[in-house]
Amino acid sequence: MAVSDRGAVVAWDLPTRLFHWTLLALVVSAWVSVEFSEVIGDELLNWHRANGLAIMTLIVWRLLWGIAGSSTSRFSSFLSGPKPAFQYGRDLIAGRAPVYLGHNPLGALMVVAFIIALLLQASFGLFAIDDNDLTGGPLYRLLDRAGNKFATRWHGRVFDGLLLPLIALHITVNLYYAFVKREPLIKAMVSGQKPGGDYADAAAADIPMRPMARALVCLFLAAAIVFGTILGLGGRFT
Repeated sequence: MAVSDRGAVVAWDLPTRLFHWTLLALVVSAWVSVEFSEVIGDELLNWHRANGLAIMTLIVWRLLWGIAGSSTSRFSSFLSGPKPAFQYGRDLIAGRAPVYLGHNPLGALMVVAFIIALLLQASFGLFAIDDNDLTGGPLYRLLDRAGNKFATRWHGRVFDGLLLPLIALHITVNLYYAFVKREPLIKAMVSGQKPGGDYADAAAADIPMRPMARALVCLFLAAAIVFGTILGLGGRFT
């Protein structure tokens, strides 16, 4: 179904958009902070660990927002299993895929894949050690040296083998939708709006009252879960 030009409708709430771009900035910052740690004078990787904790907190926030957020952000509105994703992919190849206001079925799988990949990498990072064995993640003292090396190895493998391919695929897909299918996915994640049209999932997003206040409560809970769990396990942040 083609998207019409009937005005504009709300597609994404502000907290979801802030999450998206903040997460992007943190992932880039996390990479820069470890690749250029000596250049920026942070051999102990303090900035890298801070990025990792922020990323983990944001991912937990997204899980909470997937329950308490706007309609297009709630998991119940877009997670539908592999069969609809397969059908959508087949329709996309055939040139008859429906247009979605929020995540289409394949996009929903991408969201799940990103959450899993980031949680895996951040979790391994909690137990990883740096190249000089000078310091490590907040929970590295809970494992022996062999366990630390295992976590460190997989911390890098998840990034190189899973997260980077997902990022490349995500960028490619968004460019395809923007320039080939003429669907403003990137623009919508900035403005929060899409052209009004015959969408397969909803005509417009259902935004709860005081979304920023609700999002801040979820952020507080996410931080309490992440930092409380680490402290409860005997972890240290310095």
